[in-house]
Amino acid sequence: MVEGSCHCGAVRWRFDGEPDGATACNCTVCRRYGVLWAYDYEDEAIHVSGPTRAYVRGKALAFRFCPHCDCVAYWLARRVQDDGRRRIAVNLRLAEPDAVAHIPIDHFDGLDTFDDLPRDGRCVVDYWF
Repeated sequence: MVEGSCHCGAVRWRFDGEPDGATACNCTVCRRYGVLWAYDYEDEAIHVSGPTRAYVRGKALAFRFCPHCDCVAYWLARRVQDDGRRRIAVNLRLAEPDAVAHIPIDHFDGLDTFDDLPRDGRCVVDYWF
């Protein structure tokens, strides 16, 4: 299990199990936020709590922030899938460094191609230190 919280502690998330990767996306939003995402489904592996405010980007995503300290905590898909599940991704930068340091980085080209790029051997620790 991995846990994270915003700076003031008002917003929290829990990832049951361990993410198989931390996604660094270069889209116009994610590159500005500097986030590293871990994905699953709402109330399955990922559980969130606390008050948030949203920045809604188009029809697909709502980025959720702490209304007090403004940390980007997670994004939530705006639509439920046909199977009734909703995609969610938490910001691994809100976890304690030792808990996520070894997780490999996945690169996603959200700016141009929307392709997953090959892993280059770097882990979260390589992005932080």
